[in-house]
Amino acid sequence: MVLQDSVDAGDTRVGVQLEPFLHQVGGHMSLMKYDEHTVCKPLISREQRFYESLPLAMKRFTPQYKGTITVHLQRDNRGHLSLVALPLKENQESFKVSPESAAVAIWQTLQQTTSSGSARPLAQLRQSLKESPTNALLRSEFHFNAQVSSMVEDPKGNQVEKRRNVNPWALHCHEAHLTRLCSEYPEDKRHRFLLLENVVSQYTHPCILDLKMGTRQHGDDVSEEKKARHMRKCAQSTSACLGVRICGMQVYQTDKKHFLCKDKYYGRKLSVDGFRQALHQFLHDGTRLRRELLEPILCRLRALLSVIQSQISYRFYSSSLLLIYDGQEPLERTRDHMHPQEALQLADGSASEGLAKVDIRMIDFAHTTYKGSWKEHTTYDGPDTGFIFGLENLIGILQAIQGD
Repeated sequence: MVLQDSVDAGDTRVGVQLEPFLHQVGGHMSLMKYDEHTVCKPLISREQRFYESLPLAMKRFTPQYKGTITVHLQRDNRGHLSLVALPLKENQESFKVSPESAAVAIWQTLQQTTSSGSARPLAQLRQSLKESPTNALLRSEFHFNAQVSSMVEDPKGNQVEKRRNVNPWALHCHEAHLTRLCSEYPEDKRHRFLLLENVVSQYTHPCILDLKMGTRQHGDDVSEEKKARHMRKCAQSTSACLGVRICGMQVYQTDKKHFLCKDKYYGRKLSVDGFRQALHQFLHDGTRLRRELLEPILCRLRALLSVIQSQISYRFYSSSLLLIYDGQEPLERTRDHMHPQEALQLADGSASEGLAKVDIRMIDFAHTTYKGSWKEHTTYDGPDTGFIFGLENLIGILQAIQGD
């Protein structure tokens, strides 16, 4: 479904106030939440064209494309700044968000401005964190448990403090994006955003691993300086020897009731053995290794490998692969309806694939090239061997963990 992407000066429809997407674990462009099932990101023409010409076989491995929308900065009479998108024409009402939403509490802080009108997106939020997000990001070898405090009403109407887990990388991206928009563009500037499926909306505690795929990350259209920078990153990380490196991760720890997070700086420093340990950590809930997830993940990775091998001329430079599962185990749902032997299998981690909900999605196609793409001067023959190399190594490492 394609949303309207034009704005008339006299259009007085109520806009949709975008919220931060708090489960962003990687990348540098800020993801925003449009509604429960839709996220949006700044539009890049090459990525839009990819989604609009997406091969049928790849659709199950990419977020659903929902069109484009226009977004603009808006300041209210108190000086608070927000990003606002126009809703569907057939829906004249503004998008309603629950006061319990963690994103609302964050976004209210991000909107704070100084009396002079310059943006201070995270000034108050930093006071709620144990340390500055910037400093924390530089200490990426540690585990994060960044929390934000907000006041909510209890059932009796009393104001109580509620603390929520927040991924530090998501806050970093939101701060950088909002600051850039405020400093580089006037408030009436219209920005185009892509609308995509929120692939983690169905998960209670989404555990996400963002993997940068391939042995090459620079596109054909980048400058020599940027090309050299990306080549150095690949050469100094597992991208060169494995064709894959970690760009971000969050995994729910059931014993501590919070997400354990890692960022791209952590991923760049990993050795091959460190990469294997990080994969093991991603599948560990703080109490046990979630072995029941391995076969469903491997099954989907093998299916994706078959699809990529069939995509002649495609090069997925700088694209990522998301591995997703729910940190909340389906114990309550299953134990009342299973045979005692099945309950024992679930307890020791050998439950059937049907009980393990996992997902594999490719994202980020700003540098993807293929034969027939608009204004492409370079075309390639055969499938993307760098991406395939990374997938094969990823499958091999997960098979080794499965066999341990």
